Amino acid sequence: MIEGSYIQDKRYVIGVIGDIPALLTFWQMFRDQTNDELLKEIGVVAAALPGETVLPGADDSGQVIPTYAGYKKMLENHPEINMVIEATGRPGLVHELRNYLPPAITLVERGAANFFINLLASNQIWVACKLDLLHTQNMLKTIIDQMEQEILFLDEKGRVMGMNQTVLERTGLPKKALMGLPYCDVFTHAPEGECEEWDDPFEKTMRTHAPAEATTSLVDRDGRVQYFRVYTNPVADEDGAINHVVAIRRDITQRRSMENRLQQAEKLASIGELSTYMAHEIRNPLFSISGFANSLMRSKGVDEKAREKLAIILDESRRLDEVLRSLMNFTRPTEAQVAEVDLNEVVTATMDVMRLPCSNQKVEAHVTLDESMARVHANPDLIKQCLINLIKNGLEAMPDGGKLFVTTAMNHDLAMLAVEDTGVGIPLDIRDKIFSPFFSTKDKGAGLGLAQIHKIVGELGGRVDLVSMEGVGTKVTLFLPPILAVEESGESG
Repeated sequence: MIEGSYIQDKRYVIGVIGDIPALLTFWQMFRDQTNDELLKEIGVVAAALPGETVLPGADDSGQVIPTYAGYKKMLENHPEINMVIEATGRPGLVHELRNYLPPAITLVERGAANFFINLLASNQIWVACKLDLLHTQNMLKTIIDQMEQEILFLDEKGRVMGMNQTVLERTGLPKKALMGLPYCDVFTHAPEGECEEWDDPFEKTMRTHAPAEATTSLVDRDGRVQYFRVYTNPVADEDGAINHVVAIRRDITQRRSMENRLQQAEKLASIGELSTYMAHEIRNPLFSISGFANSLMRSKGVDEKAREKLAIILDESRRLDEVLRSLMNFTRPTEAQVAEVDLNEVVTATMDVMRLPCSNQKVEAHVTLDESMARVHANPDLIKQCLINLIKNGLEAMPDGGKLFVTTAMNHDLAMLAVEDTGVGIPLDIRDKIFSPFFSTKDKGAGLGLAQIHKIVGELGGRVDLVSMEGVGTKVTLFLPPILAVEESGESG
């Protein structure tokens, strides 16, 4: 008899009925179709057939299976049996078993036995596959969640279908709040409909069926700018159609900071070389000319006409020296103290001073400030000087009155300060010279106003943009690099 420990965990406890050929056929099928997982569910505990005491080769997990001369004896000795498999296929025996077996014992005929075992085997295979799939999914999710990059899984319309843990941590939002959102809302924080103004890599991926990338930025709570590189990769189905896209956002703020420092160092080196060249090549000969002219002026052998000519040489030398000094000061790096500057505060303070001149000239001043402006690294007095020069230029362009617009805004990567007037505009033939040193259309002044603005903004790593139409007006925009959201290095300079 089979020990109780062998059958206590079995779901199906089976007794088999048949002659030796039928039982051997069944046993071979049973061993071929089952596996370790299936054997945990079922077990053959006895067989009924005339003559033999033990079925040759019949054992189940090391347990010898006893045989009996008839099925009634088998059931009497094995009350634990809950399923009988009839392996002979004889109709008379099947009919007899149906009438004899109690309801608690299931009868499985020969034709159904193979189906029954295959069904159990398929179920176990499905469970094993499911467990393997869950393991793979958990491993993949763990890897993706531990990545520093933010990852979004998008549908073909660019809406969020899933994300990794990094997205949840950086946004501070639950998964339900992000599901179904346009991915631009998560990665660019652009208002609804403004994604079209961005070089959207998702749109490019859907159009070209190829990976794409683009740069975006956002201003944090401290007024600092973070730069991100967004990558989109298509996921195609078996037919090659793009039905999903993986979007990855990587923080490149540190890299952008290093690039800005390198560019600034190169500019300062160029300025230093120019200053050294001018001091050596121009000021030294000029000093000699002035010295010899002064010496001749003190000489008694020089007549009056010659003295007049020498006086002209000295005057022109002094004037040239003043021009050279101004140019030298212009080419040297600005040595003003720099700090974190709030452009909105600078505009407010400057307009408090300039509103009266605007009013006296019948110019309407309109100020628009962006509350989400990033701070810039600059000298507030120099920025104020730039703004005053631009406002004065605007007032001079509107002698009969007009409108003046002063605006601050974020233009993706840069902080923007714009001054726009409705004046006479700048003629096209002099527009290329407008930022050149010592160029001026006025009778007074050294012509360094706009050139100085261009220099100050350039030293800060920014740029100046000018748009003008004659008879319509002029708009000058200062683009300044914002303070990046990185740790300060502590280096001076």
